[in-house]
Amino acid sequence: MIRTLLLPGLDGSPAPHWQHWWAMSDPSSAIVEQASWSRPCPDQWLTEIAGALLLHPGAVLVGHSLGAIAAVKLLLQWPQLKVGGALLVAPAEPGRDPRTAVFGRIPEAPLPVPTIVVASRNDSWMDYERARELSARWRASFVDLGEAGHINVAAGFGPWPQGRLLRALLPDVAIEPAALRLPPRPAAPALRSVPRARLERPAL
Repeated sequence: MIRTLLLPGLDGSPAPHWQHWWAMSDPSSAIVEQASWSRPCPDQWLTEIAGALLLHPGAVLVGHSLGAIAAVKLLLQWPQLKVGGALLVAPAEPGRDPRTAVFGRIPEAPLPVPTIVVASRNDSWMDYERARELSARWRASFVDLGEAGHINVAAGFGPWPQGRLLRALLPDVAIEPAALRLPPRPAAPALRSVPRARLERPAL
């Protein structure tokens, strides 16, 4: 049974990206494939995600970069879909790459499911304060991952067990008021270490 749907961003998440690692190492997860990763079409992307949710109702969406923005748009446009929650990692501002401008403005309404936003302080795809502001508007919990770039392969993120820990929090994140500090992910030979993450609960 698929419980986690992974949503890559622009150009997909081929190995050794953490989303590829997650899909290969967790049989209860799957990547939602798109017809074109390099020339994204919002309607097509959302239709593919919606179709995957109809096959796997209640699954949690784990979106990276433009995949995180696609998740937000889907949750607000089709609230009738059964979604267990959303983990939005390094959301990307449409237009930072001309190919992503077709996604338009990022919705800022509260999301209808428990949500965690993970952001970096030196992400070239979205300013840190902008990510925090969006997290607050979505009424999501917020994780400050420090200076972690775009939380992708170029930033040293292959296997990322911490992402699974955050995904496991989603059933409780909307009701558990205590702050949580997570340890840094284990260092790998070709990957740099990442500062300790801090999870902030949304204001009620």
